[in-house]
Amino acid sequence: MKIQINTDNHIDGKEALATHAESAVENALRHFKDRLTRVEVHLSDENAGKSGTDDKRCMMEARPKSHQPVSVSHHAGSIHQAIDGAASKLKALLETVLGRLDDQHRHAAVDLTGTE
Repeated sequence: MKIQINTDNHIDGKEALATHAESAVENALRHFKDRLTRVEVHLSDENAGKSGTDDKRCMMEARPKSHQPVSVSHHAGSIHQAIDGAASKLKALLETVLGRLDDQHRHAAVDLTGTE
């Protein structure tokens, strides 16, 4: 699983944030690492340096093998909170999506063998 980090021009501390984002993604998606080709993380400050609540945004897109990409986003007061929130949401979404795929594959295998 490759992790790609992208930031807008208004995000400070890109190196530290990249490390935090990679760690958050790896920890949250550890269970799925063999089933994902890439996770893209997009970090932005939607108010471009002006003060505001929940103006930091993290969008994460995961690309499961043999499946369409899935994405989530999370707004928070700090970019670290936005990263952690998006990682948590992405984990939950992947559990749902990949769980459904696993169920479909199990049911297809049962149908092919004629057993239940």
